[in-house]
Amino acid sequence: MQDNSFTWKERVRIYDTDIQGIVHYAGYYRFFTDTMEQFCRKTINISFPMLSDRIWLVVVESKASYHKPARLGNMLSTRLRAEMIGKKAVRFNFRIYSRRELMCEGSIVHVAIDNRKWRAVPVPEALKSAIERFESHRSRAVR
Repeated sequence: MQDNSFTWKERVRIYDTDIQGIVHYAGYYRFFTDTMEQFCRKTINISFPMLSDRIWLVVVESKASYHKPARLGNMLSTRLRAEMIGKKAVRFNFRIYSRRELMCEGSIVHVAIDNRKWRAVPVPEALKSAIERFESHRSRAVR
């Protein structure tokens, strides 16, 4: 079965950890954010979270569950799955692995806004299309 997530790999750095060399709980959000940034850059060639000079993605919800501690020097693979949850909102779901062991999972919900009016607007078509491509691959894989 094909995995229809976007994966970004990076090493745990000293600034991600506490004095014991274990990733601080907030450090996982850096891995989430780096993966979202790479997803936007590599799948649709747009920046994140400022999709254009006028359209931004802003966080309205975030959560994480921690299963095992990641440590300084570990190579982590963060898998992202994106889903539209309305015309103006997108949820990015994450699973972070080290050597095939699930370390952390979570999600972040973003709303697209017009940064001049500070009002919600529809998710830009380029991002919506990329998300729909990933969702359609996933639904075909389930069949």
